[in-house]
Amino acid sequence: MEKLFSYGTLQLKSVQRDTFGRILVGNKDVSDKYIISRIKITDPKVIESSGADVHPIFEYTGNETDFVEGTLFELTDKELISADEYEVDEYKRTEVTFKSGKTGFVYLKNE
Repeated sequence: MEKLFSYGTLQLKSVQRDTFGRILVGNKDVSDKYIISRIKITDPKVIESSGADVHPIFEYTGNETDFVEGTLFELTDKELISADEYEVDEYKRTEVTFKSGKTGFVYLKNE
């Protein structure tokens, strides 16, 4: 199983059902040195699934006082590919270590 940290719309049950065909299992976790900003989404499928055209986006600051709370979900390899397809081009997937000591993937700002 892969681990994926969600801080935004992938925590919504409607998005999980649309994207993975099931409700995901996960645990709360924290990522230090990151903040959440916002981006405008134009993909109609993503907007329909999430119910919003502005989504949060994860950005690295390096600042010790910055942190983001979210959920570290367990996914199959196939589900991780489905998550990649759900996220728009403004996001890129990268692996990070969380406050719990666990590692997993997160979608952050694609610069």
